[in-house]
Amino acid sequence: MEEPSHADTWYTPAKYVTSPRANATDDIVDNALHRPDHEAFARKVDGGWRTVTSREFADEVQALAAGLMAAGIAPGDRIALMSGSRYEWMLCDFAIWTAGAVSVPVYETSSPAQVEWILRDSGARAAFVEGEERARVVTAAGADWVGEVWRMDGGLGRLAELGRSVPRELVERRRRAVGADRPATVVYTSGTTGRPRGCLISHGNLVAEVRNVAAADGITENVLTDRTTLLVFLPPAHVLARVVALAAVHNGAQVAHTGDLEHLTTELRTYRPTLLLAVPRIFEKLRNTAQRTAVAGGHARMFRAAEATAVAYSEALDRGGPGLWLRVRRRVFDRLVFRKLRAALGGRVAWACSGGAPLGAGLGHFMRGAGVTVLEGWGLTETTSGVTLNLPAAQRVGSVGRPLPGCAVRIGPGGEVLVKGPNVFGGYLHDEEATAEAFDDDGWFRTGDVGELDDGYLTVTGRKKDLIVTAVGKNVAPAPLEDRLRAHWLIDQCVLVGDRRPYIGALITLDPEFLTWWGREHDRSWAGGVAELRDDPELRSAVQAAVDEANRTVSAAESIRRFRILGRGFAVGEELTPSQKVRRGYVTTKFAADIEALYAPPG
Repeated sequence: MEEPSHADTWYTPAKYVTSPRANATDDIVDNALHRPDHEAFARKVDGGWRTVTSREFADEVQALAAGLMAAGIAPGDRIALMSGSRYEWMLCDFAIWTAGAVSVPVYETSSPAQVEWILRDSGARAAFVEGEERARVVTAAGADWVGEVWRMDGGLGRLAELGRSVPRELVERRRRAVGADRPATVVYTSGTTGRPRGCLISHGNLVAEVRNVAAADGITENVLTDRTTLLVFLPPAHVLARVVALAAVHNGAQVAHTGDLEHLTTELRTYRPTLLLAVPRIFEKLRNTAQRTAVAGGHARMFRAAEATAVAYSEALDRGGPGLWLRVRRRVFDRLVFRKLRAALGGRVAWACSGGAPLGAGLGHFMRGAGVTVLEGWGLTETTSGVTLNLPAAQRVGSVGRPLPGCAVRIGPGGEVLVKGPNVFGGYLHDEEATAEAFDDDGWFRTGDVGELDDGYLTVTGRKKDLIVTAVGKNVAPAPLEDRLRAHWLIDQCVLVGDRRPYIGALITLDPEFLTWWGREHDRSWAGGVAELRDDPELRSAVQAAVDEANRTVSAAESIRRFRILGRGFAVGEELTPSQKVRRGYVTTKFAADIEALYAPPG
């Protein structure tokens, strides 16, 4: 595309132009041909990690694709994928594409009603699932759906055996018949509001996204190399996890998967990745755990000093570099604090990618100062994940970076962020009206996010629909205060309220792990759950201190006047989407009584 001419627009020229024949499977075919013995994947086998070469993976993909063809899967057919993060998920995804079909990811935490809707709306003919329970959910997804169900854990061998009768030349012919303009996947939005909608993402969208990410300055040289090891534990149904894994395959990095979040620390220490992909909550928990450990050991002052040093060191990197005394202090705290923090990530992580929600400047500086540079980016399902990214040599912590090659960002009416680029989707499945509404008259995609551009760096301040307008007419973006509150080790989630109300209030949930520690330290028993302890004066005083600290960063009209600790935490699939975003509409409806209590007269 030509560079747009607009005062509030930034365009980064494309470094890769998609061929009409481009296909998302090209990379595995090329890797098998040019580096067949490269250890492209690591999979869990009998509790340990076993590597899989490029050639072995390509052979498995082709055998499974042949099985799909033998089972009657035709070009363009849609096949659902429902599992946690595992090697077989990526294997099935590539096999579906190789057979000329279209993959339909389903979050493993989806309710039976959501699964039924996605299967019926997408027109899926079959499904790959993990585990007996998910197989039952898919099989029971309405009387109208009678598709084939294949188990990822144990059933793939039989499908591959079925495909032995299909000549490999036919499989390759089927693969090559699919060009850039053909659908590759229907990805359903995680549904922060309303029913999920299917986003039609083409092979061209995926290839343009992956190859322009790889072509961005410093990525191939520093972040995604043939020595990089990436551990994917985010849900592969999320477009961010999928695209980063595809970019790793393109660049020859090694990709490993784990869905065992309960033992994530163990998985990190045994696999020892060099690159991590996570949502901000993972980094928040990491810092909060380090803080809690320091407090428990009587080292609260030392941790505060270490945190201040990390932030100062990172900020100095953007101002010509830290001075001698700051470098010395950082070296001291590296031995005392930061090495332990990195050890929790396996000990080798130098780079991390973050998306899905704002990271926050303070947390970003802390992580970089502690030795893990988090490259924060921004994008949506509709943009095939990333539109902007902070690059190794062009970072502005607190922003979400500049547009990736081939992408243009414009600030439209009301501060809405508008996007153009080869990664922008083709529209919503079965919803022409919503598709038309998603683009303005000049073809720019309306993201629904509000932000600002400064020298090409985008700062996202919130969602248009989340903006709170108080009764006195004050516009309040909730995200900045919520981010600061979640930085406190006791607080797990918070939701600001106050639309058409006299002041801002907050619903707060507490981190159960840290609350248990607090209870021991303060000799409190709470066998009946959080509800039993939430009105404890000392606990409320600790939360009030966190609220007061957050309030110092905003005006009085934007500050939190009252808060309410909820009786339980938020659950994925209910109050939270699978990518840990809060479903605000659901929360405000479900906890309407708690919100009313925030505005009731004291007494």
